[in-house]
Amino acid sequence: MFSLQPGPYKRIISRIWRFALFGIAFFIIYIVAVRFNFFWLFGGMPSLKALENPQSEIASEVYSEDGVLLSKYYLENRTPVEISQVSPNIISALLATEDARFVKHSGIDLRSLFRAVTGVLTGRSSSGGGSTLTQQVAKNLFETRTQKFRGLLGGIPFVRTVIDKTKEWILAVRLERNYTKQEIMMMYLNTVSFGNNTYGIKTAAKTYFNKEPWQVNVEEAALLVGMLQNPTFWNPRNNEERALLRRNVVLAQMHRYGFLTTEQFATYKAKPIKLDFTIENQNTGPAAYFRSVIRDDIQRWIEEYNDDHPDAELNLYTSGLKIYTTLDSRMQKYAEESIYEHMREQQRKFYEHWRGRNPWVFKEKNGQWKELPNYVSDVIKRTPRYQLLKQEYGDDEAAIWRELRKPVKMKVFTYGGKRNEKDTTMSPLDSVKYYKRFLNTGFMSMDPRNGHVKAWVGGINFKYLKYDHVRQGRRQPGSTFKPFLYLAALDNNFLTPCDRVTDQPVTFARYEDHNGPTPWTPKNSSGRYSYQSLTLRQALGASINSVSAYLMKQTKSQTVVDYARKLGVESPLKPNPTLALGTSDVSVYEMVAAYCTFVNGGYRVKPMTILRITDKNGNVLKEFAPDNQHVINANTAYQMLYLMRGAVEDAGGTSQRLKNQYKLLEGGNEIAAKTGTTSSYSDGWFMGMTQHLVSGLWVGGDDRSIHFRDMAFGQGARLAMPAWALYMQKIYGDKSLSRQYSKEPFRKPDGFNLTLDCGGTYIDSSQRYIPPKVIESGEEEILN
Repeated sequence: MFSLQPGPYKRIISRIWRFALFGIAFFIIYIVAVRFNFFWLFGGMPSLKALENPQSEIASEVYSEDGVLLSKYYLENRTPVEISQVSPNIISALLATEDARFVKHSGIDLRSLFRAVTGVLTGRSSSGGGSTLTQQVAKNLFETRTQKFRGLLGGIPFVRTVIDKTKEWILAVRLERNYTKQEIMMMYLNTVSFGNNTYGIKTAAKTYFNKEPWQVNVEEAALLVGMLQNPTFWNPRNNEERALLRRNVVLAQMHRYGFLTTEQFATYKAKPIKLDFTIENQNTGPAAYFRSVIRDDIQRWIEEYNDDHPDAELNLYTSGLKIYTTLDSRMQKYAEESIYEHMREQQRKFYEHWRGRNPWVFKEKNGQWKELPNYVSDVIKRTPRYQLLKQEYGDDEAAIWRELRKPVKMKVFTYGGKRNEKDTTMSPLDSVKYYKRFLNTGFMSMDPRNGHVKAWVGGINFKYLKYDHVRQGRRQPGSTFKPFLYLAALDNNFLTPCDRVTDQPVTFARYEDHNGPTPWTPKNSSGRYSYQSLTLRQALGASINSVSAYLMKQTKSQTVVDYARKLGVESPLKPNPTLALGTSDVSVYEMVAAYCTFVNGGYRVKPMTILRITDKNGNVLKEFAPDNQHVINANTAYQMLYLMRGAVEDAGGTSQRLKNQYKLLEGGNEIAAKTGTTSSYSDGWFMGMTQHLVSGLWVGGDDRSIHFRDMAFGQGARLAMPAWALYMQKIYGDKSLSRQYSKEPFRKPDGFNLTLDCGGTYIDSSQRYIPPKVIESGEEEILN
């Protein structure tokens, strides 16, 4: 017999099998080693909890009470959407370009991987990449290539890449087991970057085309998907020709895989790129001042929430919170339009008023206006730019000022022009002069019934002038403070609305009621006294200073402070006689809230800006409720409304233009109002009340030395009141708001039986009161 020796082919086959089995075993061991990070060589993997609840930085959204998205808070501008909200054009473009076999593989596409490897070995870059959409989701969501997941072998370049890819394979398979194809698709579309700090398809559609993702057409979808390969390189804003080529490549892929016919491909390929590009940021969108102020309120609430919930890790910029505010988008729009229209006109007048001169002035004893010396240099020394130059050049003032005088290219705010800005060249020193010539404003509108703040305009342009003049800013209120004085007199039974006080000099002696070391006799704006007997309604309507001084003598300044506190004024108030003319600084926010007490039957209601906060899934985290407190008698509150109606309804009232020019009393409407002007016309105020809405605004220069020089322009009835009138005209003209904010009289309290019929006749011993001419123009001036 003879033994059969294994032939050479059999040995080769046997060796191949041994190598294959060894390779498979090695591959399995390698996969397990990477999965469980043997000996800390490979780095960790995301936990099962992280896999089941993948995290990404989601922008928090701010909504108006009527459901309009106002803006977002974010580090990465990303807002997730469902697949039903995405155009099929986007899905088709994505599948054709990034992963045509997406619905067929289970996370790893061996055919695509083999093609990619072959392409690398043969130098054919067009053969495509081997990463599936699922692998890209794993890389984007779990950041496996970061230092956090790097092991001991992570420092070796090629080895690190292989390990990272292996982790993405493992995660891709696990993702395919835990999620549907549609869910994985949306994880991808909601996380990818489109450049310009734009993340996710919803934000990309809004940024590049001002559309919702379901409105995107074929060529727009191709452009967006084409950018995914390299958002910077293929960005259509930076290089339109390059982006066009890439878009057409995506269209060709859509044609190749049957998403487009030959005719459709030719048609879309010939179309030019049309963008409607707008970057969303904190400077854009409605209510920018409002959003900047409530951001701090929300941050404080988040800190408290996280302290009370140890497992919570809420973050305003990444947690995808939804903040529902009290603002009404329509009313906010009308407020911004009215303020813009009015302030643009006031600025025109201000430029003409100061043509050829600088507006930072003071009045000398002889009555002449003189420019403040060293004003601009003093202002610029408080700027961050000066402080940086000071650090660089030390005590070398010549070098610092040389830099400050160097012209540089910049954008500046201007009324008109594209987005109210223009390109120019000026020095930092000149830019300070430029902006100090602007008048600014603060406006707030509030529903007195529940405290809901409906509109908030903190200045003329948030991008360039970020200081908020509603809650942050405080200025002298002038005569808009007088209602607190009149309230104290009424509520303490000193007088009734129809009682009379003579318009004559009232002097406070040295140190009387905290007066200064010299006697003080406040003057009317005309510098004269009529010596007529005026009812309280006449005196408040025409804003007679001498009557306010008389009331202050009767009530005492500390009592007035106490009443202002009752109504919610929290700013420091100096108790002295000059408080009768509004000499202590307050905010628009405080004044509007305090005036609401008069309309709200004596109930002080705290301004509400936020209704509720939910998490990204819609679960309510906090619901806010109105904060009401009964602080004055309802009858007294109604009497105050009657007094302040005199400013609008009666001869000599400071706000008669609301009746005669703006026709706001038609239809049985009633308005209670008060104007205010301070020394040198530095501050112009107007407060207006209707049954369902209280609004107020301040207008002036950012610095008190910047103002008009005469009453014709600088009084509150001219400088502030028209903006309120324009706003109310828009409110009344909107049928969707007409029921909630209708024209109607003020409602009397139940059981109110006082007879109020003392206005409009102006009868005294001389049979008729003729208001001084200057009062007819509408204001008074604080003279300290």
